Amino acid sequence: MTNSSPIAQDFLTRGRCETCPVVDMHGHYGPFRGIYFPSPYADGMLRAMDRAGVARVVCSSHTSLVDPERGNREMAQVIRDHPDRFLGYRAVNPNYPDQVEAEIARFPHDAGFVGFKFHPSGNCYPLTGDNYLPALEYAHQQRLIVLSHTWGASQYDSPEMLGEVAPKYPDATFIMGHSGYGEWDAAFGVARDNPNVYLDLTAAYKVAGIIERICREVGSQKALFGTDLPWFDPYYCIGCICFSHITDDERRNILHRTADRLLAPFLTGSQPPEGKQERRGSD
Repeated sequence: MTNSSPIAQDFLTRGRCETCPVVDMHGHYGPFRGIYFPSPYADGMLRAMDRAGVARVVCSSHTSLVDPERGNREMAQVIRDHPDRFLGYRAVNPNYPDQVEAEIARFPHDAGFVGFKFHPSGNCYPLTGDNYLPALEYAHQQRLIVLSHTWGASQYDSPEMLGEVAPKYPDATFIMGHSGYGEWDAAFGVARDNPNVYLDLTAAYKVAGIIERICREVGSQKALFGTDLPWFDPYYCIGCICFSHITDDERRNILHRTADRLLAPFLTGSQPPEGKQERRGSD
């Protein structure tokens, strides 16, 4: 092995790095249509996380992307069962405005949710549409996180569309799901121009050199580790970070430091992942 990184060496030789916890900011829970997943439920997800050293995952239920009431209730139960390992995004479906209001009303009553999950492409409704406004306003008022699916050249959730929305809600934190896959320059510009926008690396890993570009052009403190678990194995995703041509300080920012900082306000009274002591000054 030519990579001299202690983090990479630990992952290669032990299968995990005890000194570098991993926080997954983009996961899902449960089955999805007719697709086979080997570990779509909590027990299997936890086995995959434990094997790779993932301390915590922030999820939305697959069901909630279509039926928020049922899916968010399902996610809330998973969080209650495993409060130290799972946090949640409350999904909203903008095609049913009354349900959006209802999910906002339920938000304070379920512990462990850190914000909202939007999937404009999946719901065929633009991120800039009026039916998202109540959730955006609430996220701004309550300083919540919004993870939105984005994709290059999409008529529903392009990077430019997130760039239009994010400045209007500066007290909300926006995670650009998949980093606007394919429209890298536009996505990087939105992240650079908006302090409240972060890049999610889910699916971006498979593009050669993209992690190095993000670190160089945007900064590792603006990049977040995600797997889409159970879609992708954490080992593959962690390996892409470990063997990119970046520094260990940049690896730590991506794998847990920035996530630790963003999640800290939601973890009062619970045990955060290891590495909390490194948050100060890491950004």
